[in-house]
Amino acid sequence: MDLTPADRWSPRVGLAYDERMCLHDTPDGDSHPESPERIRAIWRKLESEGIPERCILLNVMEAEDDIIASVHTRDYIELIKNISSDEFDSQRLRIASKFNSIYLNKSSSEAAYLSAGSVVEATEKVARGDLNSAIAIVRPPGHHAEANEAMGFCLFNNVAIAASYLLNERAELGIRKILIVDWDVHHGNGTQNMFYKDSRVLYFSVHRFDSGTFYPAGSDGSDCMIGEGQGAGYNINVPWEHGQCGDADYLAVWDYILVPVAESYNPDIILVSAGFDSAIGDPLGGCCVTPSGYSQMLKKLMKFAEGKIVLALEGGYNLNSLANSVFACAKTLLDRDSVAGNLQGKPFESTWRIINKVQCELKNYWPVFSEKLPQEIEISNARPFPIQIKVDSSSDSDDEQYDPFDIPVVTIKNAEDDILVLSSLKICDGSVEENKIGDDNVEESKNTSQEIVHYFSDLCLSQNPTKLENEINHKFIPWEPALSNVDVWYGSYGSNMWKPRFLCYIEGGKVEGMAKPCRGARDKSSPKGISWKTVPHQLFFARSYSDAWGSGGVAFLNPERSSTHTTYMCLYRITLDQFNDVLTQENIDDKHIETPLVNSHDIKFLVKNGSMLVEFLKGGWYSNILYLGRHDDVPILTMTCPVSDIERFKSGELPVCPPAKAYENTLLKGLVEVKHGFIGIVD
Repeated sequence: MDLTPADRWSPRVGLAYDERMCLHDTPDGDSHPESPERIRAIWRKLESEGIPERCILLNVMEAEDDIIASVHTRDYIELIKNISSDEFDSQRLRIASKFNSIYLNKSSSEAAYLSAGSVVEATEKVARGDLNSAIAIVRPPGHHAEANEAMGFCLFNNVAIAASYLLNERAELGIRKILIVDWDVHHGNGTQNMFYKDSRVLYFSVHRFDSGTFYPAGSDGSDCMIGEGQGAGYNINVPWEHGQCGDADYLAVWDYILVPVAESYNPDIILVSAGFDSAIGDPLGGCCVTPSGYSQMLKKLMKFAEGKIVLALEGGYNLNSLANSVFACAKTLLDRDSVAGNLQGKPFESTWRIINKVQCELKNYWPVFSEKLPQEIEISNARPFPIQIKVDSSSDSDDEQYDPFDIPVVTIKNAEDDILVLSSLKICDGSVEENKIGDDNVEESKNTSQEIVHYFSDLCLSQNPTKLENEINHKFIPWEPALSNVDVWYGSYGSNMWKPRFLCYIEGGKVEGMAKPCRGARDKSSPKGISWKTVPHQLFFARSYSDAWGSGGVAFLNPERSSTHTTYMCLYRITLDQFNDVLTQENIDDKHIETPLVNSHDIKFLVKNGSMLVEFLKGGWYSNILYLGRHDDVPILTMTCPVSDIERFKSGELPVCPPAKAYENTLLKGLVEVKHGFIGIVD
């Protein structure tokens, strides 16, 4: 249909939403980051702001199999269609387990078809000119779904289906070139693979990569993946080296990569895989984009393709940030202007490094990249822009911040419902002997730990993004016999403070919340003693993903002594043989080790010098061994990062990140057992 001048002056923005997509849920009702409440929260926010009244509400219909088959195999389509039938009731759990990070219930088929149908409907109306732009508030998301495989919460690849439909089934609409912008914090592996050899689709993704360890992991999201054949140069990946990237980083990528390429490509329509898990406070993403940041990114895209843009929801798991960010984008499309906001910070140095690498990879395909970056660029030399989170579950504000350099407050609710502030307990520097922390107290502490009240309540929802790995067949190496005759105290300050977790390193296996089992030590004997002690060092959480716990930081001890800070440690008396096994598993786990990393001669060096870097573990997270004195005339050893890493954490070169929920709970269980306190975070 033709738009009147009045229509052109007042943008016609389509809005797709259907409550039936909320019926897709975990089969047992367990909580999950990709929950029905995600799209409900968005809809409530839009309704409260009067957005639906200003939009064209779309009649949502299920996508047809033939349309879906343009990117998915027929066998896979039949599988998704049939999983909701009664005959699959007993098979759903088994089918879901074969996929990576997928759950299924009786309504999953309908939701997947509605999600794909919503994006197709919105895209077709925008391409035809019925709408200027559109937002599809859909779930399950789509960009991880491969041609014959569900993964990463995604069943059908909604955006890829819509793009292929326009190019292959609706040629009369004149859509010859499609720009897909994927700003979800995770790389859209499925979308990339579906158009990797197709120049009719320019796929652009900016995402966390973390050297290939961030979900979906592997090399697909690296900057060197630029397309093949006719599609060479039409696949652009901007892989962040760490978390906490914010507005300044994303807008720098827009200005120096995406906008110049879009000007050269001149797309006929833009489809946005609009994941909002890069938003402030997202429990899986760890980045810091504000609603205003998303608005500005969208505004920069609106000058292309005559403003024909479709936003299809992907990720986003902090309900407040998710709803506020979608609202900001809706306002931008309706008002044709970006939402005002305080865009803080400067791009990280690593951001400019990535921009330069991407430009170098693509300069032979896009002449605009022949120009060098400006000599004078603004670089953030400060620590990473702090992750802002909803600290108190009763707050609806996005203004509160998680500062990884502040000391968290941890409290425990005791049996009398009184609040005990652990960090204020008066604890001597001596020890609490093992008979006070016997196994009989473990079950009691589990119950007590469920009563924990703390200010990480909405912080990091731990979701392992990879399938559980099989047990590692450990080939024991004959080390010097003397190691079994030398005792040391291993000082633990993270999740290992909970005895069942530590015993995973000795006996093998895993505890609840861990994604990957430990192989165990050569000597599986129980610790000869357990003590607690305070040390003059600070604790902090850094890195952003671990194989054992998934997304989130893990504990490190500042190797430098502090006159103003204290950290509590649980000491385990074990053999030097066992300490080597723990050290190995904390760093490299399954790598073949022919000689011990720390021997009896090294103990003398440690006593004299206070610390020792293990050269073999160079690059490992816990390659620095510290000597912390003696207890019962037995040396106390712990492991942490090198001193050089501290400055890298402060500058943002290495990410500082709150702990995963499961990791945090395990750490707290250890503290509960002895009612000790928790002090943290590097200055």
